[in-house]
Amino acid sequence: MNLTEVASATATPSALVLESIVSELRSVRGKWRRSQQRLQEIGGRELPSREVLGAILLELCGALFPMRLGPPDLLQENEDRYVEETLNQALGALLHQVKLEYRHRARLKGAENGDIDQAAFNLVRQFGQALPGIREILDTDVLAAYHGDPAAHSVDEVLLCYPGVRAVIHHRIAHALYRLGAPLLARLVAEIAHAETGIDIHPGATIGAGFFIDHGTGVVIGETARIGNNVRLYQTVTLGAKRFSTDSEGHLSKGGERHPIVEDDVVIYAGATILGRVTIGQGSVIGGNVWLTHSVPARSHISQAVNLDDRAIEGAGTGLRT
Repeated sequence: MNLTEVASATATPSALVLESIVSELRSVRGKWRRSQQRLQEIGGRELPSREVLGAILLELCGALFPMRLGPPDLLQENEDRYVEETLNQALGALLHQVKLEYRHRARLKGAENGDIDQAAFNLVRQFGQALPGIREILDTDVLAAYHGDPAAHSVDEVLLCYPGVRAVIHHRIAHALYRLGAPLLARLVAEIAHAETGIDIHPGATIGAGFFIDHGTGVVIGETARIGNNVRLYQTVTLGAKRFSTDSEGHLSKGGERHPIVEDDVVIYAGATILGRVTIGQGSVIGGNVWLTHSVPARSHISQAVNLDDRAIEGAGTGLRT
């Protein structure tokens, strides 16, 4: 029984209350749309769908790892057929979502749609062509997780069970979409992983091969972060921005390289926070709960110390402590 039926059964004025609420909500929506100079959306909701993207992601994961993330009854002799059929469905659905993003962007800019169909087709074709390379780099990530965790008994275990691996799979897909020109879809893919794993990786972040996030929950990696090869992070690590510039009206300025550069073979332990466009030199180890806003040279070892300030970083080298 809905609220209107309840109102009729109990002789209360709930239906009149609902009519008032609906009217007030319409007024609030109108006020927002006028303030944002939004054009009237004709023909229904014309935005990419998080639900549809979730289904596309499941299909893409199955196509990338058919005998591990594909259907439970799949036989190896049928792999190619399954991959072909799954990609045909996933990429077809993705094509529609890309068109929705392009149209949404054109509406916001008040621009003509142009040849959206062809542009969307080109993007999806390039994304499909990128999938073998995505699988190759994901293989290095899976191996890094297996070799980096003594509790892991097989590569299959880390692929099936580890949230860090799941988040990285989503990131590799999201980053490809971001680079090809679908930032809204990329962000939705990233946020699906964030909701499922607690790991927040902006799709713009550039991450090298052999990347492993152990445990994972609470990890944050910003849009302009650059991470090299064979880097390992633990839970609640933040690679964030130190400060944000503002425009003449006090609004945050968009863009700019504001997140850390982490070079090859770096390990960053749980709870460490690294802020700003700083560089963590190759082979460095950043200890747990360290707060770092300065660059450190290669092969540095940074850990917490009592009553030491940032001057300890000056002249740093191997064995540096802050």
